Amino acid sequence: MSSVSEVPEVAARDGERLTAGDAWATLRSCRATALWRASWNRFRYGDGFSHARALGLQLSLAAVPLLIAAIGVSNLLETPSLRLLVDRTVLQLSPSASDDMVRRVLSPWSDEPDGVPLATALGLAAATFALATGMGQLERGANRIYGIQRDRPTVEKYRRAVVLAALAGVPLFVGSLLVTTLFSAAMAMEEVYGVDDDVVVLIVGPVAVGLLLAAITLMLRRAPHRRQPGWSLLVLGSVLALGLWTGLTLLLAAVLDLIGYLGSAYGPLTGIMALLVWAQLSSGAIFLSFAVSAELELAAIRVAEGRFARTTGPAAGGSRPSGASATGAHP
Repeated sequence: MSSVSEVPEVAARDGERLTAGDAWATLRSCRATALWRASWNRFRYGDGFSHARALGLQLSLAAVPLLIAAIGVSNLLETPSLRLLVDRTVLQLSPSASDDMVRRVLSPWSDEPDGVPLATALGLAAATFALATGMGQLERGANRIYGIQRDRPTVEKYRRAVVLAALAGVPLFVGSLLVTTLFSAAMAMEEVYGVDDDVVVLIVGPVAVGLLLAAITLMLRRAPHRRQPGWSLLVLGSVLALGLWTGLTLLLAAVLDLIGYLGSAYGPLTGIMALLVWAQLSSGAIFLSFAVSAELELAAIRVAEGRFARTTGPAAGGSRPSGASATGAHP
């Protein structure tokens, strides 16, 4: 249950006339420490942790079927080099303790080719269902962080969730896969196709970052049940989420490499444990970006009202807009 105040809509007040210059003025009006504190409090009291756990589970449920579908598609295309590239990338990405389990998963695809189309279709169907319900959970969490207590009607909510899963969820997974497997895939490309791995990193890296940034910004724009401000005000939240996601992913990878006894303790489940932790941390970063965007919108309202007050004279009482929180804005 969310206990944060509702954020007034800049779009409803200003007709979405928010330019990049306005967004920059808003950002300059906020002290970084105060903005971070207010955003963290909004995330915490908006029940962001609970929604992050729920979304993380849905992302985990979608990731495994998507991997199965990707392996199936590489088999259906009947391109041995592509299949070899996928196999080596998956093996290099997985923790060493999970290698035997991953090899057992990969080997039946070659032994039983008749079952590949069905397995691929089931993987795509399961991933679509999990990703669509995950986008529904994304709307619920975003609404609570913005102080909105009611979601869209069920049919509209999940119709939008399916569209958002295709337009934002799939690019999010593709970008995440490209980033997390960047060096492994580059090494596999060099082994299979003879392409220099440094060239692969230089080309694929910016593409992956662009996909992630576009996916998160689209989520910020379309998920909440409200009229969101212009894209320029949402970019900061997207950049923050991307930075947090990258840092947390690198930290998790370093921890798995340094703590070798995890492999002996969890065995083949090490990869599953890493996926669950990664999905929850990623979901937390996404919901925190909603909190930052909400606080920036409050700051934009104060900046706009400050300009209005300077042009029309001081208003009686000088009341603060309902739902505003202390983000450290100053004239």
